[in-house]
Amino acid sequence: MKKTSFLIAGKHAVTEALKNPKRKVLRVFLTEDSKKILNKENQDHNLLKDIKIFYKNKKELDRLCSKEQISHQNLIAEIEHLDEVNLKEFIEAKKSKKSIILVALEEVTDPRNIGSIIRSATSFNIDGIIIKGRSFQSESKLLYKSASGSMEYIHIFEVSNINTTLKFLKAKNFWVSAFDKNGKKNFTDHDWNGHNVLLFGSEGSGLKYQTTRNSDFLLKININKKIESLNISNSAAIVFHYINYLKNKI
Repeated sequence: MKKTSFLIAGKHAVTEALKNPKRKVLRVFLTEDSKKILNKENQDHNLLKDIKIFYKNKKELDRLCSKEQISHQNLIAEIEHLDEVNLKEFIEAKKSKKSIILVALEEVTDPRNIGSIIRSATSFNIDGIIIKGRSFQSESKLLYKSASGSMEYIHIFEVSNINTTLKFLKAKNFWVSAFDKNGKKNFTDHDWNGHNVLLFGSEGSGLKYQTTRNSDFLLKININKKIESLNISNSAAIVFHYINYLKNKI
């Protein structure tokens, strides 16, 4: 079956897609100056080898991003989706690993937030992200721009039902920790040994009641009491950094 293709924009998103041998890049649209910069900054990689190149001026590139109104930085690429990774197969392949850290996002829909979470997850060595397929705008230029190239380096598991997936993971010896401002325990006081799922809810309403019931722990991030809550991508980055710090400390 032929894969669908779509456009991504931005220096880091396009550059990392070109570097990824598993990513099929069909075409690149760029200015002559941006090609020179791309080659200069990646002298150890012949990134544009065997790639169809189309020279465009800035206005022409602007039109390709007119709907999202994002900064394309004079680099746009047409790419295909990566091969899907099956969560069950992934868990089986990693079963000898002492600690697997997965992130589950319930009803998180803003591509900026999802892209930022992907960027932080990749930066702090999270093993994969679970997201409901209907909530994931997998061809969003804004998502790819916000992820800043990190889409090429982390597994994204699209599932049809978050709760069913959590039950499966719990049966595979994962602990599910839900993050909520009403949590009774600060996440830094939690034992993060073993396999863990970090569960975050939607930007507006947070986690659903049933999803919370399927969690083992309800945790919070201690912040200034004058502030109601943090943005979800900021919350996630704090948690990812801390857990990665603990793993490296051991």
